[in-house]
Amino acid sequence: MNTLRKSRLYKAALLLLAALFLVGASGLQRSLNRMRAELGLTRVEPLENAPPLLVFTTVVLGGFRGLIANALWVRLMDLQDQGKYFEMVQLSDWITKLEPHIPTVWVVAAWNMSYNISVKFSDPPDRWRWVQKGIELLRDEGLKYNPHNVEIYRELAWHFQHKLGYFLDDAHLYYKAQWAKMMEEVLGEGRPDWEELLHPKTKEAKERVRKLRETYKLDPAVMKEVDDTYGPLEWRLPEAHAIYWAYLGLKNAKTDQQLIKLRRIIYQSMQMAFRRGRLIKLGFEDRIEFGPNLDIIPKVNKAYEQMMKEEKEPAMLQSIRNGHKNFLRDAVYFLYVHNRLREARQWLDTLKKKYPNDPTAKMTLEEYALSRVGEDVRETDMNRTISNIRGALTRAFFALAIGQDDEAAGYTLLARRIWERYMQRIGNAPSQRQRVGLPPFENMRQQVLQDLLDPQRGFIPPLAARLRTKLGLPAAPGPGATNTPPAKPAPAGPASTNAPSSSGGE
Repeated sequence: MNTLRKSRLYKAALLLLAALFLVGASGLQRSLNRMRAELGLTRVEPLENAPPLLVFTTVVLGGFRGLIANALWVRLMDLQDQGKYFEMVQLSDWITKLEPHIPTVWVVAAWNMSYNISVKFSDPPDRWRWVQKGIELLRDEGLKYNPHNVEIYRELAWHFQHKLGYFLDDAHLYYKAQWAKMMEEVLGEGRPDWEELLHPKTKEAKERVRKLRETYKLDPAVMKEVDDTYGPLEWRLPEAHAIYWAYLGLKNAKTDQQLIKLRRIIYQSMQMAFRRGRLIKLGFEDRIEFGPNLDIIPKVNKAYEQMMKEEKEPAMLQSIRNGHKNFLRDAVYFLYVHNRLREARQWLDTLKKKYPNDPTAKMTLEEYALSRVGEDVRETDMNRTISNIRGALTRAFFALAIGQDDEAAGYTLLARRIWERYMQRIGNAPSQRQRVGLPPFENMRQQVLQDLLDPQRGFIPPLAARLRTKLGLPAAPGPGATNTPPAKPAPAGPASTNAPSSSGGE
């Protein structure tokens, strides 16, 4: 009996000890789970808002979560075929939570939203919502679970460079306008105030910085670092953000292939920022215009040279060289039409030195600028020449109306040079000039101006009003009155009757 009693007491003691160990382990497990979450060591996140059956299955099966994810992928594809897009968002959320540390899951899910689903909608706001979903999935969730993954950084940069930045999507202008509005709310118009962003003092500034960090996941210190390295950039346009995310990816890159992929995004985005990286707000109908960012030409050139130095594939190296050569050609021409002639000559010299076999090597600055207009300027076809002159003058008046005075001066200069070149080619014989000669340059300019101010076929009224103000012309005439401007408009602005001299802008 004593032996039996001792045995029972021993078993009871063991059970009590086991219970105490379980209670202690439970408390310790909670502490360990909290520490793992704080240190970012948690590999499997609990599903939220999922059906009870899915939660139960994932807990019970544990290591078979991948099989569950595969089944959900199949269901996802079926829903897309059926056009049930909103349910797909929830499924994508579950899949990424099942496999949060597999970068491909995030990339595929985001691509599906931004590229495959968005184009199913014809209305730009509907498309924009899906593109935003794709960006937010990568930026807000994918990087939270994979903060050092280069592929997610590259994909996020690609969304800004390609989906928002390029023009392949019919709604690309809407995307750009919406993103510009969102960035203007936190950055203001024009260049960001880095001092205010880095050291906000007012309540309003602190709120803007909070939104910048928490909503858009942008670090003002890194933004300034990117701007100092590759800028000045226009942070209301997508190219700056493509460079930002690729730059962060570079900090985590470990292989040459990763470095090359990210640097390609950077130099391609910089080239696009050079071509149209300046935002011009027209102030009516929420319309925006883009212009080249000529201030980053030296840094774009440096990015190309770095890529050529590091590229190891012969075919890609040749492609980069061709891109660099085309960039230098564009730089010379854009500087010319913006009346920055000294810089245009400097970069033309660089082009000749770097690529001596290029056809431009034997051209003067004005010969090259005229050649960019087209082969027409080297012919004596009067109609084609008139078309080129009118095109340049139209662009000059448009630039003047939106406040781009240097560009207006450059296009006016280009139009005059085309006129002069044509008149030189046909010679001074009175019969020849009478037969195929052009009207006086000022007469052609006046005719273009009259057409642009015509309420039926010219600029829209707000733009025409701006042009009248810039030129010192009276307000638009009332109904039934003639719209012909005065014979000699006030010479206000660079598009006046006296074209800038060839030394202008120096």
